[in-house]
Amino acid sequence: MFDIERWQEIFDTIRKNKLRTFLTGLSVASGIFILVILLGFGQGMQNGIAAEFKEDAATSLWVWPRRTSIEYNGLNPGRRIQLKNDNFETITTTLKGDFEKASVLYFPNDIQVVYNNDLLVYNVAGTNGDLQTIENEFLSEGRYINETDVQQNAKVAVISNKIKREVFEHLESPLGEYLTISGAGFRIVGVFGEHGQNEGEEERIFIPITTAQLSFNGGDNINNMNFMLPELESFDEMVAENTEFTDQLMRYLKQKHNVSPEDDRAIRIWNPIQEAKRYFALTGSIKIFFWGVGFFTIIAGVVSVSNIMLIVVKERTREIGIRKALGAQPWSIIGMIMHEAIFVTAIAGFTGLIFSMGLLEIVGPHVEVDYILNPSVNFNVAVSTVLLLIVAGTLAGFFPAWKAVKVQVIEALRDE
Repeated sequence: MFDIERWQEIFDTIRKNKLRTFLTGLSVASGIFILVILLGFGQGMQNGIAAEFKEDAATSLWVWPRRTSIEYNGLNPGRRIQLKNDNFETITTTLKGDFEKASVLYFPNDIQVVYNNDLLVYNVAGTNGDLQTIENEFLSEGRYINETDVQQNAKVAVISNKIKREVFEHLESPLGEYLTISGAGFRIVGVFGEHGQNEGEEERIFIPITTAQLSFNGGDNINNMNFMLPELESFDEMVAENTEFTDQLMRYLKQKHNVSPEDDRAIRIWNPIQEAKRYFALTGSIKIFFWGVGFFTIIAGVVSVSNIMLIVVKERTREIGIRKALGAQPWSIIGMIMHEAIFVTAIAGFTGLIFSMGLLEIVGPHVEVDYILNPSVNFNVAVSTVLLLIVAGTLAGFFPAWKAVKVQVIEALRDE
């Protein structure tokens, strides 16, 4: 029930001790402010890491060969592993791994790219159409390499937006133009772009994998294999599926190329989702640390409230004695002390919340540094934090209030 006299008492006490109340509220508000800002930057780290991994498909993985480092089956270490077409065919047809896309890359050696008698210094790579999805590339013009190109050994090429800007700036569109690659003419059928700021990926000219192998003495060699697994509802499920497929893939390739099971250098697999798992685990630990720092900051504010209430009880000892002599009930006295503690805690807590949320709302969208993007906090989490603070403030006011109840009437009336 609303008691106007009780509220008048609270405001009178606050007016008489403005500086003390302000400093107490400031300690509580700063605790909430620091906690919300820290949680915001923790979320910003997660946003930044997710954005970094979205530059390529998050569930994709890349396989490439290197040299053996362990002697195995009579074969000396230092032997170079060479992936073959049949490795890719076996993996895509017989392995149990459930993947959505699969592609290969072959990089021809000692070739020259010429346009209008100008030598171009770009890499040429043979591939198939699935690479576009795996590399998270988008088409600006025309089309990408397709299955018909691969089956017919077509002499077509897909260039990047960067190459278009640097080489074909005098044309409205480069589609239909021809590049000469080591004496063979390749017609440009598409222009692609890369999400993100990594222009290094746009230094490539893509041609069909079969054309690259036949035209430039590649035989059945390939340099890389790339796979993209399906996205599942749970991140943990995706990690488990990814780990199982990676283990199958590694076992097959090591057995096929006579590589020791303990040799971790001969065949490398770069797995973004495993990297993401490590980064998210790290950010989870950082968020726990932030919660700890914010919690103890809030505790400091709550202790400040409790100390102030003890001072209030000491100052009002005689008043409390008079109330008890006039028949005031214990819970009435407890309520008087606790109401002031709850009021100060709630006002200070919501003030800190408003300022911190406002700062994140204004500054957050403009924060774009490495691995930190748009710091923000879920509003429900922030409000729940303040409500927990109010509960803590209630407890902080209860113990001084209980001490007030224990004051003997005679001793209280003697207090000066």
